[in-house]
Amino acid sequence: MRSPEQILRDAETIAVVGASPSPAKPSHGVANYLERVGYRVLRVNPFCSDAGFWPSLASLEEPVDLVDVFRRPEFCADVAREAAAVGAPALWLQLGIRSHEARIVAEASGMDYVENACTAVVHRNLG
Repeated sequence: MRSPEQILRDAETIAVVGASPSPAKPSHGVANYLERVGYRVLRVNPFCSDAGFWPSLASLEEPVDLVDVFRRPEFCADVAREAAAVGAPALWLQLGIRSHEARIVAEASGMDYVENACTAVVHRNLG
């Protein structure tokens, strides 16, 4: 299992599930930060019809290296199953989000798993 730091070093394309078009939302700021530092970011939100948003991981037209999740814990296991179905190598639940079931799904699928950590904060600490 790779460390959170190694997952970010290895990633090029990140799907941000639960991304929001609202600048007031943490998912918006984190997605923008990840883009600014060089990642290709694919925003996934089935409730957002804005241009540049995808309705699901299955609808993405390219593989992703990391699925970064901004969803409540009760939805994370389903996101983990979707991530496994598209062959994502890593699942990351953002700061404040933990899901025992998502961990089980991710580990059974061979995905690296991180929970309760912010991708932007971990990236900033890479130096």
